[in-house]
Amino acid sequence: MTKRILTISCIALLLGACGSKKDEMKENPFLTEWDTPYGVPPFDQIKAEHYLPAFEVAMAQQKAEIDSIVNNPEAPTFENTVEALEYSGALLDKVSAVFFNLSECENSEEMEAIAEAISAPLSKHSDDISLNAKLFERIKAVYDNRDSSGLAWEEVRLTEETYKSFVRGGANVPAEKQARFREINEQLSLLSLRFGNNVLKATNEYKLVVDDKTKLAGLTEDQLAAALEAGAAEPETKGKYVFTIHNPSLLPFLSNCENRELRKELWSAYANRCTSGATDNTAIIDSIVNLRLERANILGFESHAAYTLDNCMAKTPQAVEELLMNVWKPAIAKAQKEADEYKAMIKAEGADFELEPCDWRYYSEKLRKEKYSLNDEEIRPYFSLENVLQGVFDVSNKLYRLSFVENKKIPTYNKEAVVYEVMSEGEVIAILYMDFHPRASKRSGAWMTEFRGQHQTIDGENVIPIISLVCNFTKPTADKPSLLTFDEAETLFHEFGHGLHGMLSQCRYKSLAGTNVARDFVELPSQIMENWCRHPEVMKMYAKHYKTGEVIPDEIIKKIENAGTYGQGFVNAELIAASLLDYKYHIITNPTKITLPEFEDQAMAGIGLIPEIISRYKSTYFQHIFSGGYSCGYYSYTWAAVLDNDAFEAFRENGIFDTVTADAFRYNVLELGNTKDPMELYVNFRTKQPSITPLLRNRGLL
Repeated sequence: MTKRILTISCIALLLGACGSKKDEMKENPFLTEWDTPYGVPPFDQIKAEHYLPAFEVAMAQQKAEIDSIVNNPEAPTFENTVEALEYSGALLDKVSAVFFNLSECENSEEMEAIAEAISAPLSKHSDDISLNAKLFERIKAVYDNRDSSGLAWEEVRLTEETYKSFVRGGANVPAEKQARFREINEQLSLLSLRFGNNVLKATNEYKLVVDDKTKLAGLTEDQLAAALEAGAAEPETKGKYVFTIHNPSLLPFLSNCENRELRKELWSAYANRCTSGATDNTAIIDSIVNLRLERANILGFESHAAYTLDNCMAKTPQAVEELLMNVWKPAIAKAQKEADEYKAMIKAEGADFELEPCDWRYYSEKLRKEKYSLNDEEIRPYFSLENVLQGVFDVSNKLYRLSFVENKKIPTYNKEAVVYEVMSEGEVIAILYMDFHPRASKRSGAWMTEFRGQHQTIDGENVIPIISLVCNFTKPTADKPSLLTFDEAETLFHEFGHGLHGMLSQCRYKSLAGTNVARDFVELPSQIMENWCRHPEVMKMYAKHYKTGEVIPDEIIKKIENAGTYGQGFVNAELIAASLLDYKYHIITNPTKITLPEFEDQAMAGIGLIPEIISRYKSTYFQHIFSGGYSCGYYSYTWAAVLDNDAFEAFRENGIFDTVTADAFRYNVLELGNTKDPMELYVNFRTKQPSITPLLRNRGLL
């Protein structure tokens, strides 16, 4: 089945369970044409009770469409089989996009209940398509004759990707194993959902409450004000300082608070999430890992890693391990030197404790101030969210001639979300939602998604994409705007790169368009944008003091440049450690009882991770791999980093805003989606194979 259909983990309950009636169906906004600007979802009309009936109708509709393809008496052709399948399930796409996107940023107990209720039936619906033997027989017939049927190149690619997706979805699974295959998919869908919900709950539940300001020495007035504001949200904490394990609260606290006991308390809450109690994810991990292995074996692969990577640029587990170790070895050596420096600082202070993970960011920030006279509080006034966003817009304009016009008349799902019309040569080519700040209903992190992907209708009419960027940046206070750290500024540029991949798509078929590419290719458009964020010429465009409008001084830019590879031992060690942890889980070839923390400890000891650092994500809250679609895929950030560092060399050589280079990148990488092999697209842009040298050099690891 096509990639698009495979990624929809959705179906509704039986009509009786929904309790819907004909008159209620008429009032369901999903079951009518959306009379909204650009066809965006009518968020103000959609209520929780609409989802289950809409899923029910959407499932039935796609089933009828599939039956029509299967029962077509004519011989299989691209048009009556592969293309017909591609255009099936339009309503299911529409309902799924709204529900699953809002469950990430507008979650509630009601939304969780709906998600859990529909998980199993939706998995069954997906399997009913991918395991439909007659449908696969028709697809295989088109696939076998693809080179002699006069198909256009994008039609050939869709045929090949559809055939491959069916095979990977179980089309060749023997009849006697199909029931178990379906059961595994159903269980994995539900377990992944529960894993993510547990992380969200555990993250939201913890609060460090401090009522004595003297215990908070080292924190800035801005950080204290933000903590007081957080305390004011609840009557029992009003007038007290509240810190959470959301990054905008956690990271400044760990970097600046002098009170080691409080640092240790907050760190422990962060690092030990979901290891016990109602949100314990340990048993879920054991089940997920073994079920993934069993499914891979049924599909003919020796491990889940082999199954996953067969559909990526890397192709094999060996290629992934080679890449990661090439970065790991210099990274951990540099991290050990950093640890030695911090230990020396502790000794010089006359303190009597060993360096631990809760201390790392504190001493790293302290040494950075000493070495480079640079700290986040000196930088942040120049990086207000408003200015950084304008910087992203200006870079996009210079590179791709885009402009962004806010439209307050377009419906939004939350008052905090803002909406832009994306313009190119006077024409609206996309709609962009942006949602910047944390709230209890939103999971942590930052991500790009879409409410509608770019594609053409069967009649050839272009349908513009509706893209959404969701972040968790520090909230503005009563007297200051949202001031970002430099890392947060890079995050905004990063996610906007994903957004450009979706906004600039120029593909015929939705399942091949935008970010529907190999997992280890999808991070190239996002990560290359970070290069403009940190470039001195670009910083002078957007980094301006929020009070005075003063352009960031050359002195601070120079400090940022000088400190560019500072701490890269730690940054790369924790990143590669997480990638290798993911890898270790998924190269398992025999059923294994996963016990924690033993499995994780052994995996990290095996690669030589020093005890002063933990993996960027510990297993029980590693959402990327257990609920976020990156299983045996977290390495892709490093794989894509090789590509993005090599690709930006072309801009260094020709000019960072060179239009010829930008047009080549836009066409080959941003517009063509998955219509060609990703390495072919990259080489067409760069005119050569990528090199790892720029990555190692830029990270100070040579």
